[in-house]
Amino acid sequence: MSKKLLIQAVTKFLAGVVLVGLLVFLPAGTLRFRNGWLFMGLLFVPMFIAGIVMMFRNPELLTKRLAAKEKMKEQSIVVKLSGLMFIAGFITAGLDFRFGWYRLPSIITIIASVIFIGAYLLYAEVLRENTFLSRTIEVQENQKVIDTGLYGIIRHPMYTATILLFLAMPLVLGSAFALIIFLFYPLIIVKRLKNEEEFLTKELEGYREYKEKVRYRLIPFIW
Repeated sequence: MSKKLLIQAVTKFLAGVVLVGLLVFLPAGTLRFRNGWLFMGLLFVPMFIAGIVMMFRNPELLTKRLAAKEKMKEQSIVVKLSGLMFIAGFITAGLDFRFGWYRLPSIITIIASVIFIGAYLLYAEVLRENTFLSRTIEVQENQKVIDTGLYGIIRHPMYTATILLFLAMPLVLGSAFALIIFLFYPLIIVKRLKNEEEFLTKELEGYREYKEKVRYRLIPFIW
């Protein structure tokens, strides 16, 4: 573990906490937004634990996860669209609470919280199985196709996990209006996924054969 990596990880983590906190609580007009605190805890406590584990057990993977600048123009646009969706969704959730537009029942929040935690565990398993994962689309040195575990069932388990995470977010925040905004996320992911598969088919040895072996992209027996 290097001092530079530690500083980079801590800085990005704290920046994320501050940014999301501002996006959620400022529109709410109060810190007495219980769903907001629940969401912050569900999002950042596991993230902090995962960061600590990666820092000591696999700092190379942590470095890849912190590298977020896309080199491909089309993927850069996808990332920016995702960012706009998050900003709009969090602000809407805060305003929904502030003005009492429509609050979802508590049972929905509880179920969404369970799904959120389950999706985080799924995401952690994906990171364990595939140490080549980075936040940008690229082929790394000595990279090989992973076709076991979750990757033997669907080709993009990480995207499945993130879709579950992000669709659960507005429900944890208790906002039906924010959910409408977050429903655009699966469409964004499908766009990114198709472009990524085109790239990997051309650049990663064995990926074409992997697609023939594992037919489903995100949902077993469906798509």
